[in-house]
Amino acid sequence: MQSRRKLRFRLIVSFALFGFGLSALFAVASLYVRAKVENQLINDSMQNDVNQAVDKAIANEPFQSELIEGWVKSDRTLYKMPLPWQNLKSGVHDIHEVDKSGRMRHYKLAVQRKDGIIGFTRYDISREDLGKQQLVLSLVGAVMLFSLLSLAIGLWLSRKVLKPVSELANRLRDFRKAGKAEPLAQHFADDEVGELAYALDEYSARLTAMVERDREFNSDVSHELRTPLAVIASTTELLQGSPDLSEKLSERLKRIERASRQATELIEALLLLSRAERRGPTRGETTEVGKVAADVIESQRPQMRGKPLTVDLTINEPVNVNAPASVLSVALTNLISNAIKYTLEGSVRVEVGAGGIEVIDTGPGIRPEDAERLFQRGVRGEGAGGSGAGLGLAIVRRLCELYGWDVSMRPRSDANGAIASIKFS
Repeated sequence: MQSRRKLRFRLIVSFALFGFGLSALFAVASLYVRAKVENQLINDSMQNDVNQAVDKAIANEPFQSELIEGWVKSDRTLYKMPLPWQNLKSGVHDIHEVDKSGRMRHYKLAVQRKDGIIGFTRYDISREDLGKQQLVLSLVGAVMLFSLLSLAIGLWLSRKVLKPVSELANRLRDFRKAGKAEPLAQHFADDEVGELAYALDEYSARLTAMVERDREFNSDVSHELRTPLAVIASTTELLQGSPDLSEKLSERLKRIERASRQATELIEALLLLSRAERRGPTRGETTEVGKVAADVIESQRPQMRGKPLTVDLTINEPVNVNAPASVLSVALTNLISNAIKYTLEGSVRVEVGAGGIEVIDTGPGIRPEDAERLFQRGVRGEGAGGSGAGLGLAIVRRLCELYGWDVSMRPRSDANGAIASIKFS
């Protein structure tokens, strides 16, 4: 909506500026042509009049003009005239002088020298200046009128042009609400918007086919993997019931059982992510965060591999979430396993309470500017034990977004290490 408004604003401004610029250019051209033609006509007329006046003075004939004041000077006769005029050369001159009343006057003076006679004709162009001012006011009004007219045309045309675009956007929003895409091109004319609708139909068809293939692939993979995992789990359970089972072998079978359960939970979580489907626990039950955290810690203890490291769980207050235990287990497994992997010695402390869970380690820590970047796909942490494909935290972020949880990571302020936390909404 904001982009459409910006486009409409640009169209309106373009038309308004075009109308203003065109009318202003016309006004300036009109003033220039008027001034040029008027000046040329007045100069020619005055020069012709002064030439006639001098010729009549030579022939001793009287000269009269209603609009132009004339003086003729000869050696025999001297008419009353300003003395500075007598030094002017032949031609037409622009004179600016202050009259008796103290006002500045602008007039043209034509001078002709011939046979010892000097002729002067003067024409007051104040009336022309007044006409010029009136023309300027008229042109300014015309410019404003055409600018407003251009603005009105821009408003109407922008609404007319963008109406199909708005309709296309509304249909796309309806598809999002309905969850199903329908052909768009059939609703629009064979123009640029119709071409865009046709391109969107093609893109929608390709995207829908790709999503369907991904969904089918994920469903097939999850279905095919569940069978061998179920066989591993049942076989492990049967072996654990053997009476002659040694303690060492029993421990290994427990590890196999935990790995099988984690793989099953991971498959279920990834299937939810691929479908963007949020599913709660069965029969309206809630999942206890502390219990899942305890199971995850036990499953991750083999990763310690004899490191001088302790992993502790502290439950300050019970926290329950409306999500499957498998989803929560996948998220906590990635956070706790990362803490164990990057901590060579010291402790990893898991605290449950205040509507969330925190995993606090004594590892090398992280830089504040890298905290958000670590949740991006393919980004691995730096420091001791840093390895892997950089997918774990990205999966955690996607799961948390799916269920509306807030996951974050920050460096510790009291010692070396990092704090990973999930706040449940």
